[in-house]
Amino acid sequence: MNIESTRMPAVFLGHGNPMNAIERNPFHESWENLGRLLPRPNAVLCISAHWEAPGVRVTSSQQPETIHDFHGFPKELFAVEYPAHGDPELAQRVCTLLQGHEVMLDSERGLDHGAWGVLRPMYPAADVPVVQLSMDTRQPLQFHYDLARKLAPLRDEGVLILCSGNIVHNLRAFRYDDPVAPGWAVEFNDAVKQKLLSRNHQALIDYGLLGEHATLAVPTVEHYLPLIYVLGVQRETDRVELIDDVVLSAISMTSVLIGEGRST
Repeated sequence: MNIESTRMPAVFLGHGNPMNAIERNPFHESWENLGRLLPRPNAVLCISAHWEAPGVRVTSSQQPETIHDFHGFPKELFAVEYPAHGDPELAQRVCTLLQGHEVMLDSERGLDHGAWGVLRPMYPAADVPVVQLSMDTRQPLQFHYDLARKLAPLRDEGVLILCSGNIVHNLRAFRYDDPVAPGWAVEFNDAVKQKLLSRNHQALIDYGLLGEHATLAVPTVEHYLPLIYVLGVQRETDRVELIDDVVLSAISMTSVLIGEGRST
């Protein structure tokens, strides 16, 4: 997508396996390419599947730590540090935009792997400030969509809104020894893609109505929920482009780029 406006695009990335952060594989290379393709942001606001919190919180540290919030992976992954600066001014701007909601500035929270796992390939020099926004998964999806709509002005202020999760994410059904996706995973992923391309946001908010396999595809909401944030910041003039459109076993790596301009 060639961006023909000063407005920043927004992106939802299917992040999948944490090893994608360091392995030279097609997903890692796709995120590298995306970092080169997008206009250079002043800062990133990240909504990750891996920060659920009671209430709405935003990181406000000048130097957020790298959180290794996983287990059972090689020591090389635990050794990764992503020393991006925070942006307390952006954190305060988020609070202002979300006026009417109780938003807590969190100076202790660092960057989880849903954030740095995709940012490391995109911006390997860690030279773009990053702020994270939590998700209160006790709230209905409509709450998150409405919240995201209030954040849309950040796109006109040079902020890349980066949402990190997975459309289909069922670890109980996932098979490491067999990447072939079961029919139900492909069916649900295709249904979501169709609604994305037709701009039917309400159907995606009410995803349980997208077919009989919705509860298999989304057994818990945290990985699907970042998609709702990218919908909330979408404008009428934005085009939608699907990237990394693949389902591996019971995890969808399908990603979505929205922005003004023409698809290439």
